[in-house]
Amino acid sequence: MATESVTEGAPDAFEDLAEHYRRITGLEDAAGVLRWDQQVTMPEGGTPARSLELSTLSGLQHELLTEEDVGDWLHELADADLDPPEAAVVREIRREYDRATQVPRRLVEAISTKTSDALPVWEQAKADDDWDAFAPHVEELIGLKREYAEHIDPDRDPYAVLFDDYEPYLDLDTAERVLGRLRDALVPLIDEVSAADVEIENPFSGGTYPADDQEALSRSLLSSLGFDWERGRLDTSSHPFTSGNQFDSRITTRFDESEPISALLSTIHEFGHATYALGLPQDQYGSPLGDDRDLTVHESQSRLWENHVGRSRAFWELVAPEVRSQFDAAPTASAEDLYRATNRIYPDNLIRVEADELTYHLHIVLRFELERDLIAGDLDVAEVPAVWNEKMEEYLGVRPETDTEGCLQDIHWSHGSFGYFPTYSLGSVLAAQLYHHAAADLDDLEGQIRAGEFDALHEWLTRHVHRHGRQYTTPDLIVEATGEAYTADYFIEYAEEKFGALYGL
Repeated sequence: MATESVTEGAPDAFEDLAEHYRRITGLEDAAGVLRWDQQVTMPEGGTPARSLELSTLSGLQHELLTEEDVGDWLHELADADLDPPEAAVVREIRREYDRATQVPRRLVEAISTKTSDALPVWEQAKADDDWDAFAPHVEELIGLKREYAEHIDPDRDPYAVLFDDYEPYLDLDTAERVLGRLRDALVPLIDEVSAADVEIENPFSGGTYPADDQEALSRSLLSSLGFDWERGRLDTSSHPFTSGNQFDSRITTRFDESEPISALLSTIHEFGHATYALGLPQDQYGSPLGDDRDLTVHESQSRLWENHVGRSRAFWELVAPEVRSQFDAAPTASAEDLYRATNRIYPDNLIRVEADELTYHLHIVLRFELERDLIAGDLDVAEVPAVWNEKMEEYLGVRPETDTEGCLQDIHWSHGSFGYFPTYSLGSVLAAQLYHHAAADLDDLEGQIRAGEFDALHEWLTRHVHRHGRQYTTPDLIVEATGEAYTADYFIEYAEEKFGALYGL
């Protein structure tokens, strides 16, 4: 990291701060490996020890971040003549420091312990269709997160404070506006699709597709997309996720033996997260310049690869022969059949991660509204199943028969991740904006996808997004990448054009 521009007396402060933050990153990433292990390989009885381990690491990380020296270094650098990357490092650490110093260590450790304890309870409750078993943990986590928000800013909407943890630079008002615009645009489009006299067949319907075959295909497609197996791996978990950094990025997925498309798209989605992490600058590991720019940008990468690549006609023209070869039950499915099946709209789907590209956002609106009311105290935890089911019926015309298919389907509340869900839609909007500009800059991007050539897209995303780490705020990064401010126009135009053609609207 260059320090020539730092004023006299400040270089030592900057270097000391940067080195100190590397230790914080080390603790954070060590905890990430333990959380990955808990969901993938840890024995079922390991939770008590894992809770203590994660709580200890969270406490140490908080202790390092809130040390008096950190405040002194930040004070010394407040008026220093920093170059833009250095200023970004100080801005990002200052933001974390300011939030962390408001929260007592005992609360940080309590949240960590509770989330570790809640995870296996959620997994069992989901398996047993038993919201009542999980509800006390949700209630306790809500109380802890309200207390957390109160410590940070008692004068703000607590949900807005929690949302800042996942997207600090696009505020909650922006999220609400985008979600409202998506709802206003997509509901009538979904109605038109539902009314259209177009039947799209699923060539996999009625077949059985062994998990081993699905995994083999997933691994093959990850290799085709450019996944770096020397720095990554693929495993299974109860809820797909990606964990890691530019040296070690781990994907998990899950397999439904009656529906292979779901696992395929889930794996590609998680690949998008992993390729972002693997594209971060290696020489900045341990610095904010080597870390991702929060969840709107992270989700834009996963949704870009899942939807704009993985659901494209060009992609299915590429992979159809391999899919037919792997799955004997669908030997005659054409690339067009597979493309149409991957993009069919089915509002009666109950599961968010299996939702089509349009109704997905109504799943997000539902969760956003529930979370906001839970944190505000306007909804009791015991009422969640009934309200969830009512909103599913209102927004999607379908009512879950079990809580496993309803309010127990997502892992996020067991993590205490209240405020996370809106970033899925914010990221989808950004994905369309980024893909539009990538396609404008690259020569025949669709043809490259059809030919299995993904290097140019990887390079474009690395150059415009990944390599910057956290140097820019989210709005500034979007301008840097696309030359314009964040907008939902591209997503809505893309959705109307794609599904209008698919359903003859």
